[in-house]
Amino acid sequence: PCGTLRVIPIPRCTMVEVTIRVRGLSPSQLVTLRAWLKDEQGECFQSRAFFRADGAGEVDPEVHAALGGSYSGVWPMGLFWFLQPDTLFRRLVKRDVAGSPFRVRLEPLGSCEAERWYVGPGVQRVPIREGRVRGALFLPPGPGPFPGVIDLFGGAGGLIEFRAGLLASRGFAVLALAFFAYDDLPRVLAQLDLEYFEEAAELLLRHPKVRGPGLGVVGVSKGAEVALAMATFLPQVVATVWINGTSFLYGNPLVYKELRIPSIPYYTERIQFTEVGAIDNSAIFADPRDPAYRASAIPVEKIRGKVLFVVGEADRSFNSKLFAELALARMPPESGRILSYPGAGHLIEPPGSPLCSNSSIRGTPRPVAWGGEPQPHARAQEHSWQEILQFLELHLGSVATMKL
Repeated sequence: PCGTLRVIPIPRCTMVEVTIRVRGLSPSQLVTLRAWLKDEQGECFQSRAFFRADGAGEVDPEVHAALGGSYSGVWPMGLFWFLQPDTLFRRLVKRDVAGSPFRVRLEPLGSCEAERWYVGPGVQRVPIREGRVRGALFLPPGPGPFPGVIDLFGGAGGLIEFRAGLLASRGFAVLALAFFAYDDLPRVLAQLDLEYFEEAAELLLRHPKVRGPGLGVVGVSKGAEVALAMATFLPQVVATVWINGTSFLYGNPLVYKELRIPSIPYYTERIQFTEVGAIDNSAIFADPRDPAYRASAIPVEKIRGKVLFVVGEADRSFNSKLFAELALARMPPESGRILSYPGAGHLIEPPGSPLCSNSSIRGTPRPVAWGGEPQPHARAQEHSWQEILQFLELHLGSVATMKL
């Protein structure tokens, strides 16, 4: 029998689980399911999983374990979560978040298509070009006011919006904020000017659909370093999600009014290369516990809000667990906690984002190693996303629940 494949329902957002069923097979028949998509540059990402049909001739990934392929075990969303690029060093990133979905083809049995949206119905994207601030504001449908969040990415610069779209789909008003290599902002990051981020915070809080008086910040990598500095110096920041960052200034000093925090230089002569030729940057960060670098610590003892540290223990960029522990030891009691995930890499993103363990980024001569093992990383993304949503809602106030 050829069987039939059904996808129930066709979702409009990555955060909604897709139900996949295969029926009409022979009992115990072996079958391969495949998913693939093309990104906005035409690069192909695909996954496959091998299953054995049950006694009724059916395969249900929610209860039947994959026997191998891109993953093994019971993963209801495995075909989506374990997509990998055909071309080495590609990262699956949605750029046109509000304008189109990723279209995932499911094969071979009566092949069909699932749309993977990064914004829910009614979410509005507003380009931001006000004063010095550059970015995009994502607003949930309805009158609001909504809890406000600033969303920051890292050392590649530019504007990355997919996490902001997903957070807005969960009821937050989110400013995806660029801070270099975008529009008329500086092309390279020479220093962290905290007054720029203060201007962005004030802009977000002035919006009539944003509920104050406090806001949240989510940052990964260099963006996590910035987020921790914002939590330290800006009273508007009451809830901070730090994902695989540092708690010291590295490479770029921080300036804020009359204050200047010097940076620790990168020791680029210590760069190593992985077995696939990617840059392993973990050794270029000098040990922050060296007393010579005390002046470069972000003074987190000043933090008055709450901080959630999200750590991938298999991060090959730097020892993010150490930075989180050093920060927590200096912070006021009960102001922070660490979520630490064995096997997770540097790029801990919302669930539905396949592990990217190596990729090319702007400003580096070779691809960069991010680390991570596919299945532990997927579990970390699933768990940490729910923790992040609960943390933001706890400290910023409830959100209007949206059905996506």
